[in-house]
Amino acid sequence: MKNAPVTHVTGTLLMTALLVLSLAFAVQGAFETQAQIAGTFAREAQIQQAQILLEEMLRLQIDEENSLRGYSLTRDPFYVGQYRQAAAGFDGKEAAIRAVLSKQQMAGPRRLLHQYSDLQNQWRSGVAGPLLAYPTQRLVELDKRNKVFSDYETRTVAAIRAALADTDSELVQSTALQLNRTSYLRAIWVLIFGILAILFNVYGSRLNRELEQERTVTQILQKAFRSESMPLPHCEVGSAYLSATSHLAVGGDVFDVYRLSSNRALVLIADISGKGVDAAVLTAFIKFMVRAIAVRHDDPAKMLSEFNVAFSKAVGDPYLFVSMFVGLLDTATFRLDYGSAGHDCTFLRRRGQVRQLAVTGPVLGVMEEPFSSETIELEPDDMLVLSTDGLTEVRNRKGKPLLASGAAELIAAGSEHAQRLADELVDAVRARGGVRVRDDLAILTVRVLDKEHDGG
Repeated sequence: MKNAPVTHVTGTLLMTALLVLSLAFAVQGAFETQAQIAGTFAREAQIQQAQILLEEMLRLQIDEENSLRGYSLTRDPFYVGQYRQAAAGFDGKEAAIRAVLSKQQMAGPRRLLHQYSDLQNQWRSGVAGPLLAYPTQRLVELDKRNKVFSDYETRTVAAIRAALADTDSELVQSTALQLNRTSYLRAIWVLIFGILAILFNVYGSRLNRELEQERTVTQILQKAFRSESMPLPHCEVGSAYLSATSHLAVGGDVFDVYRLSSNRALVLIADISGKGVDAAVLTAFIKFMVRAIAVRHDDPAKMLSEFNVAFSKAVGDPYLFVSMFVGLLDTATFRLDYGSAGHDCTFLRRRGQVRQLAVTGPVLGVMEEPFSSETIELEPDDMLVLSTDGLTEVRNRKGKPLLASGAAELIAAGSEHAQRLADELVDAVRARGGVRVRDDLAILTVRVLDKEHDGG
């Protein structure tokens, strides 16, 4: 009996040591996984940047040819300056793409880019140079040579595009695998902690250690997968998020505002079936997959169709589906092209009147159905309000849902400022639902400003 306290203390110390050791491995694994995912996302962003630079380089090549033709027709030195400016811009874009391909160790596309650059230099010396030196020379032969170079360059650029697209697809698949691996590792660690906690209860303590680790892992996931928005020219952007699993502060709703170019932006909101950490793991996959698709397409219907196929193959769970709204906003003209895959919680407020935007196709991940696009010409002071069904389906104490009509009334009476309106809608959901809030809620608001008075 004298040795019983000593045995108890020794067992407690042993279990404490096991818990601390397991906690250290779990935290280290979580940070290593986050670093791997961040590295993959960074590579994907660089590939997408190379794709954008390639398209800009092609536009500069066209500018070179058009300036040369303008000079041949008018003999105006202005076109010579335009030609040299376009040529310098082309060389700069080519160097930037080459740097990305070198950093990513993409030998094949780098060789193709080198061939393309050589072809462009041969065109400059064999076509552009003679025409600039002898503007009165006959153009028939030069046109023939220009056609030959253009055909070669078109085939080379197509090969570069395909190589970049293949690499981007591989990175997307790698991201999906890493996210799945993160989910599995988390499940394993939770199981280990559960077993250790049960054993540790024999000695009377330390159950809170496993719960603390769970919160640590959740915070790491929240930082990695957090939805985001960024400023847009001539627009005011607001956002807010309310998780049904408030103790985790994560969920299956995602929104994103991502600038594709100086005056073109992606506006996204999506609702994943499910809640909590398991649904949150998929949000990063959806956000970066849609970004990658948006780089290649300017039609929301095509974007939704491609995502629908990719999501079904990558996730492989017939019980998971996504409703999604994707919009491509031109901040110079305020033209909004959008597609809505079963996402009916989107509204437009104009001069105090609120209308619900039409759904253009079914939810994603269920079946392969056609999608269509709609176009809206936005005006100053228009407010685009995108939400998930946590807004329209919130119920009061009597169990009555707010519905789209009630949401439209809240939006019509809300603030004229984007962020304030988003906060007001979240507050209204909290006040109406109280402890009965059972669904995640994401709000994204975009207000169009008058270009002459927006300070930009």
